[in-house]
Amino acid sequence: MSGLALRHRLDEAGLNRQHVFALAQLPQDLLAPLAVQAHERQLIVLAHAGRRLWERLQAQGPGGDDPIDDYSLRVAASWLAAAAPGARYRFVYPRGLPEGRHLGLQRLGALAGWHHAAPFMLGVDAQWGSWFAYRVAILADTCFPATPVAASAHPCLSCDDKPCIGACPAHALDQGVLQASACRTQRLREPSPCALDCPARQACPVGAGHRYAPDQIRHGAERSLEALRRWG
Repeated sequence: MSGLALRHRLDEAGLNRQHVFALAQLPQDLLAPLAVQAHERQLIVLAHAGRRLWERLQAQGPGGDDPIDDYSLRVAASWLAAAAPGARYRFVYPRGLPEGRHLGLQRLGALAGWHHAAPFMLGVDAQWGSWFAYRVAILADTCFPATPVAASAHPCLSCDDKPCIGACPAHALDQGVLQASACRTQRLREPSPCALDCPARQACPVGAGHRYAPDQIRHGAERSLEALRRWG
């Protein structure tokens, strides 16, 4: 199976952003939590952008406590078995690292050229806006060609109106950078327009054609709101 066909398999499954890093070219502090083994040469990061992954997941029937994670890991394992038969690999995101160790996904996104920080503190790029998310990271002994950095200018720098700032009910973006405590307080209020959606994110015009479906937005927002309530 050709490399193009294998990438097409990921695209069709909704993991339509892929980047292969050579471990030798990554900062050591970024690699430190991963306890890289001697045979491991590459870090493969897969992400979804737009609505396709959610559509594929709904067609299969979500199920489980972590349906997106379960689906993404299944797709990644199936793809890697076909793309690199016999490769030694291990997942390091969304599962696989010991408790307390974390992979710097946004730093990796910036190194790939995917991630520019929006005022509402999600990654944003010129094509997809903020409508993408990191789904899988794999350490492997593979020899895939390293992926070139995506040439993507920071879209916020050319956005004069900054509609996201005025759209935030908590005024958490008035200083141009998210004030996390104000955002958190607003989300935990009853009722709150921010509980299950982010008006600032919705107001961003970049990549608006790729905006998630309402049920996908609600799925993620319910989980983050539950976590906020646990943290108090």
